Amino acid sequence: MTELAVRGDHQRAVEALRRSYEAIPEGTPIRLAKRTSNLFRWRDPSDAPGLDVSGFDRVLSVDPEERTAQVQGMTTYEDLVDATLPHGLMPTVVPQLKTITLGGAVTGLGIESTSFRDGLPHEGVLELEVLTGDGRVVTATRDNEHADLFYGFPNSYGTLGYSLRLKIELRPVRPYVRLRHLRFGDAAELAKAMGEITEAGTFEGETVDFMDGTYFSPGEQYITLGFFADSAPYTSDYTGQGIYYKSIRERSVDFLTVRDYIWRWDTDWFWCSRAFGVQNPTVRRLWPDKYKRSDVYRKLVAYDRRYHVVAHVERWRGLRPREDVIQDIEVPVERLPEFLEFFHEEVGMSPVWLCPLKAKERWPLYPLEVGRAYVNVGFWGTVRLPPGRIPEHHNRLIERKVAALDGHKSLYSTAFYGRDEFWRYYDGETYRRLKGGYDPAGRLLGLYDKCVRGR
Repeated sequence: MTELAVRGDHQRAVEALRRSYEAIPEGTPIRLAKRTSNLFRWRDPSDAPGLDVSGFDRVLSVDPEERTAQVQGMTTYEDLVDATLPHGLMPTVVPQLKTITLGGAVTGLGIESTSFRDGLPHEGVLELEVLTGDGRVVTATRDNEHADLFYGFPNSYGTLGYSLRLKIELRPVRPYVRLRHLRFGDAAELAKAMGEITEAGTFEGETVDFMDGTYFSPGEQYITLGFFADSAPYTSDYTGQGIYYKSIRERSVDFLTVRDYIWRWDTDWFWCSRAFGVQNPTVRRLWPDKYKRSDVYRKLVAYDRRYHVVAHVERWRGLRPREDVIQDIEVPVERLPEFLEFFHEEVGMSPVWLCPLKAKERWPLYPLEVGRAYVNVGFWGTVRLPPGRIPEHHNRLIERKVAALDGHKSLYSTAFYGRDEFWRYYDGETYRRLKGGYDPAGRLLGLYDKCVRGR
């Protein structure tokens, strides 16, 4: 199909979506009808109309000369990467899980091991086509009449509008990635090294292409550096029997194809597949490789969340209830040791993912300080509640600690902020102005109601 025909299909899909949006009675809450989700803000099924956005899941074009791509908002990163790699290109930041959509990563944030250099996924966006809350379809760029929406869209979680098409930057790749896993016995040493590499962009005279880290315990932590390579003496495979995060402790050097590097975390959902027994060698051999995917594991979690299978079994066994502690937070790199010490003592979950980042511009609804080095700390699991504690005990502790360390918390999961506190952290003044300009009738949920109250 020619590019002109593809764009024609896109325009017809836009017009059909706008008509269906206008047909929904005013005052009726509106949600997207999506086939995938990576959110962990669980809510009961809703009777609200679901906008069908299934026609917005394609890569419209890739321009190898300009190093850009035109992509529809519901396109998964798996499909996007499959379209760009044959051209020797990849998006500036590719979040870790295959079914994260480009539009979702831009409106709800995302991060990965290029973020120390390229920031978050929305910083690689050049143009944004949005169906706004008042039913318009507008194109926003950094310097046009909708620049306020362009900068206010990240971290708005679909409460200002839905992305239909995005023009994004691409970066050149090489066929392989050489990994170095550097061990540290002290969080202060790791934070210092992570900050220095973020500032310099190099390590031992080599340009660093990728950087993240893994915390196993106070005495065992790693920075993993990735370097593009044109050839490799061997390549490891972590899509079947091998388990990537375990290799970090077993190897100091490793080689992956660029595609396997990009999706190294997806096969085992970082390390969370162990909750389903998938890391047991016998179970792993029997579990088909095509089902070793983050979206499969998430569906299993959603099933348990709905029917409370594990909770019923543990209650029958007389065990204390568990609390879901599924969060990503950012703290300044120099405050990372304080957070890790607190987390080890108060929560005790491991491993923990570490990903440095630096914002290149100011994005008001997630106001990281421009040019300052932060570290994303990701932790996903459950912990036993101490006797007599409220169900959200650990999550509330984490929120208070992050605020005390001048950090921020992503909103894809549970949040417990009071309304005034929430708007202090997420620029309520700017949000109210944007809401008034692009959704004055409040047809879409507000950010606080959606992300904290869980409506």
